[in-house]
Amino acid sequence: MIFTKKTPAEKRADFRKKLASGELLQFPGAHAPIVARIVEEQGFDGVYISGGALSADLALPDIGLITLDELTMRGRQIARVTDLPALSDADTGFGEAMNAARTIREMEDAGLAGCHLEDQELPKRCGHLDNKVLVDTRTMVQKIKAAASARRDDNFVIVARTDAKENEGLTAAIERCKAYVNAGADVIFPEAMHSEADFAAFRTAFKVPLLANLTEFGKTPLLTKKQLQDLGYNIAIYPVTSLRLAMKNIEDGYTTLKHDGTNANIVSDMQTRKRLYEVLHYEDYGAFDQSVYNFKL
Repeated sequence: MIFTKKTPAEKRADFRKKLASGELLQFPGAHAPIVARIVEEQGFDGVYISGGALSADLALPDIGLITLDELTMRGRQIARVTDLPALSDADTGFGEAMNAARTIREMEDAGLAGCHLEDQELPKRCGHLDNKVLVDTRTMVQKIKAAASARRDDNFVIVARTDAKENEGLTAAIERCKAYVNAGADVIFPEAMHSEADFAAFRTAFKVPLLANLTEFGKTPLLTKKQLQDLGYNIAIYPVTSLRLAMKNIEDGYTTLKHDGTNANIVSDMQTRKRLYEVLHYEDYGAFDQSVYNFKL
């Protein structure tokens, strides 16, 4: 069959079950649906959809310029091609508490398994940049309460991200997150941790699942799967990895094309037509078409 086998509800239930296992789940970023196919082929646990990667794909900086419609459209496109649960960035919820509630409904309808909301003010910044401005704890609690009450599927996972460590310190960030858990957050996402000690402090403070962001070129050391497992973390995301790999290869290849005046010298760096068709399940489409076309009453 050319389509995915699992419904969104089944994928959400899978995600909840995996979260309860205590194992570290790896969710590589997919900035496009075809990348999600590679993530699934490689045997990862889920797919992550980054607002920063989507912004960059649209040639925009990660400062909250993308819209809810743009994000949910890409989320729907990615979720529909994989049986893995898809976890999405939701920035600040695209407004206040009522907007956050609508965001959850839209993401549920898009087939996503969960999303995270962050405690920054707009215009937001990438979590690994300086000079972020935060909303107060009360405002963020209202958003999380609204988000939790808006979901129709209890298995839809709501992640609360805090950017407070840089501005307010580790202790204050932990205190914020205790309020977020009380408000209904299922998972805590401490952003821009500087060390294993920072990660460990959050694990000591919480029993709920924790998410680690392993973005490249940021403030966080690129810890291994084993290191994160030993620290007791439950989800690791690699948000912009697919985009960075693709863009570096595109840049290098087009530099060669411009210099040499031919693409003959970069063919060995390309995915072959055969491999592309494998990822697209091209033959399955043909078989499905023939089974319908040749149908007789």
